[in-house]
Formats: sequence, C-alpha cells, structure tokens
Amino acid sequence: MKLSFLGAARQVTGSMFLLEVDDYRILIDCGSDLERSNGQTPPITPHTGFFPFEASSINLVLLTHAHVDHSGNLPNLYREGYEGQILCTEPTYALTEVLLRDAATLNQKRINELNASKKQRVRDRQAQMMKDLYLEKQVRETMTNVVPIAFNRRFKVADGIDVTFVPAGHLLGAAHIVINVLENGERKSLCFSGDIGRRNYPLLVDPAPVPQVDYLVCESTYGNRLHEHKMSPMDALADVIQRTCIDIPGRLIIPSFSVGRTQALLYTLNRLYNERNFPPIKVFSDSPMAYESTKIYMQNIRLMNTEAKEFYEENEALFDFQNFEFLESSKASKAVSNYGEPCIIISSSGMVQGGRVEYHVAANISNPYSTILIIGYCAEGTLGWRLLNGQSTLTIKGKEHQVMARIERTDVFSGHGDRNDLMQFVQMQSPETLRRLFLVHGEYESMEAFRDTLAEAGYPQVEIPRRGQTYEL
Repeated sequence: MKLSFLGAARQVTGSMFLLEVDDYRILIDCGSDLERSNGQTPPITPHTGFFPFEASSINLVLLTHAHVDHSGNLPNLYREGYEGQILCTEPTYALTEVLLRDAATLNQKRINELNASKKQRVRDRQAQMMKDLYLEKQVRETMTNVVPIAFNRRFKVADGIDVTFVPAGHLLGAAHIVINVLENGERKSLCFSGDIGRRNYPLLVDPAPVPQVDYLVCESTYGNRLHEHKMSPMDALADVIQRTCIDIPGRLIIPSFSVGRTQALLYTLNRLYNERNFPPIKVFSDSPMAYESTKIYMQNIRLMNTEAKEFYEENEALFDFQNFEFLESSKASKAVSNYGEPCIIISSSGMVQGGRVEYHVAANISNPYSTILIIGYCAEGTLGWRLLNGQSTLTIKGKEHQVMARIERTDVFSGHGDRNDLMQFVQMQSPETLRRLFLVHGEYESMEAFRDTLAEAGYPQVEIPRRGQTYEL
C-alpha cells in the first residue's frame, strides 16, 4: 500500500492524496491549489496533463467536504478522463455543486474578458487559461457521478477496502474519512482528517471521535496558535453591534464567505434578536451563493447540533427574522447605499476581494460612522489584508478612497479548530499503536511547531511530507 501527497503538502491549499492498494487507486480530495494558481508552486512532474497522474487510472474519489481547496479541481479530473464516482456526504454533495457552479461562472467571465481583447499576448494567455478553466458542462458531468454516503456507516468500495465518513464539524457535511484495508492478509487502517472543526461552533456538531487507526493524515492550519478571542460568537457579535449600530447610528459591514460563515452569522443574529431583545436593526445579506447555501442548510437541520435543532423547534426558523432581507439582484445591492438607518450588511467575499462586498466597502470606507468587521483569514495582498494592516487609502476598482471607517477583526467565527482542538483530535489515537502521523494543510512553520507539540505529547513518528512524496505503508 502506497500513499502519495500531491497537494496541501507544506502549504495550505490544494488538498489531494493518492492511496494505492495493489492496482486500486483512491484519490482523497481534489482541491484547487491557490499557490499553483499564483505561480508559486512548480509542477510535481513533467506530466503533460493538469494532474501528476493519468486521470483515467483513478478508480474512486473520496471528498472530505465542499470547500474549493478540497473540491475545486474535480471537474478538471473528469475533463482529463476520470470515469469513476465521487463519494461524500449528502450536504457536501449539495454545497459542492453550488461552489463549483460559481467557479465555472467566474471562469466563463474571465474567458469572455480575454476573448474581447484584440491583443495577441492576451489571446495567447486565453488559450493557455482554457486548459485549466472548467465551465458549466464539466460541473454538470462531475455532479452526475457523485454518490452521497451517510455518516458513520461502513461502505465497501472494493474487495478488502471499506470507508466510513465521520462528522468533522468545520462545515455542514464535513467528514473525517476512515479507510480500512485488508492487504496480503494484514488489516491496516487510515484516517484523513479533512479540516477539523472547533467545538461549540454555531449550527455545527462537534468533531466526532474516530477509532484507533494505523496511519493518520492530519491538517495543521492552526498547529502553532490558539484562537485569539475567547468570547462566544453571540457575545462577540453583540458587543460589536452595540458599539457600532446602537450606541451610535452607524453601519456594520461584515465581509463573509457565502458557504458556512454567512449561515453562522445569520443564525447568531437571529438568536440575539430573539434571546437578548436587540433593537430590530435591518440586516442585509448580499450574496446569491449565500442564498443558495442557506437553503441547503435548511434542508439538513437533522445534521446540526442540539442547540440549533432546539432553537428551530421553538422559533420555526434558523435564518429568517424580523428586518432581515436577502438582496438577490445587483440593483437591490446598490440601492442599500441609500438606506439611511443603522444596518448590518453581510456580503461576500470574506477577504474583501471580488464579489459584491467590494461595492459596499467602497461606499462606506470613508464614512467614520461605518465599521468593517473582518471575521476570517485574509490572504496577503487582498483588500481585507490591506485593511487589517492599516493602510490609510485603498484603491477599489480604479478609484482611491480614504480609510475613515473603523476596522475591527475577530476570529470567533473561524471554522477551523486551533492547536488545542487539533491535539484533542490526535490524542484519540494511542501513540503506541499509531504507526505514523502525517501533517498536511498548513504553513510549514505551523507544521513544525505542531510536530514539536506532538513529540512532547509522546508522538515520535510525525512526518511533514513534501509535495509529490510517496510512502510505503
């Protein structure tokens, strides 16, 4: 049995791992590699295709969850010749379709912009991009091959191989994947953590325990740090709203990812208005993708935590409350600028890079009565990163703006478990029984720090694979 690390190795994005049992080849995740997209990560091999293997040689794909750094290259896999199935949970199936369709729409816009150019170098670039950009047709083909699997049920995928999806928190439908293999009369087991959620997160169940395994592939996003803010999401959001919309008649702009983060925000706001008698401040959610994702959340209440299910039974709604409005059209989005009362605007993207949120930031960034609350990670160079780093002016869509709004940040809505959560996950495994532990999905400094923490806890067999590295198990 061989395990190859083809993505998220000494970096955060592009999760992709290849497990080979004799002639049976399983791909675990097939995510977009943002580092590769930026030209920072060289190809693994001189293979002529998009992937460092023949897509047609893969027998099965297992998907931990819907986020594009885990799912975003699935359409390219089919375009290059893969003909098998994708196994994942029911919510992951639905959310993945939303995310991939959105990516295909953006790809088409990029191609249209390049096609409109009369410059030869731009047309050459368009020809190169066409090799890497999938469209709606490839997304439809991908989704017809997805097979939803229930949580906590063993599913036989081949002779001597079965898989189990275990709740991971982090995002609706997210799973740890446990694989049991019978090879040459010997039983071996592996667990791929996916992304590990944090405990007591709005709507989501806590990460569930996994059985003892021989090999563990563990994410390490927060391997070297703890969450900074210790307040509960309700208390943190209540504090910000009180200061920005009640004590003064201001506006609160919250850049938020449409899938997962926006639903946590809306549910928390609903609880605030129901349980703490907050004034009915108008709330606008401005993201078509958030609208589609929220419908999927409503269809899967049975998979949410006890608190959310009880709240729904009592109030008959998770996300719909007084003075709340989804903005479906661009016209309605721009009209919010004329709303004269205190309000909260939630819009994508979370990094303030692309999407409708750029318009809201541009319209409010020079207003000293406005506050922009950053609730997630912002990659270097994005507008969100520039705001957090105290730039006094920002150029948005070619126009320069003075930064006069208040800029705040909180990590209480981060869906990633921190170092303590990661340790709790790993310590379900006996260090005497676990043969090897692989760290993935994190910055290299985070991985090194987490390896040291694990060594102190008695886990000596910790590896930090390089991209393209293969291990015999």
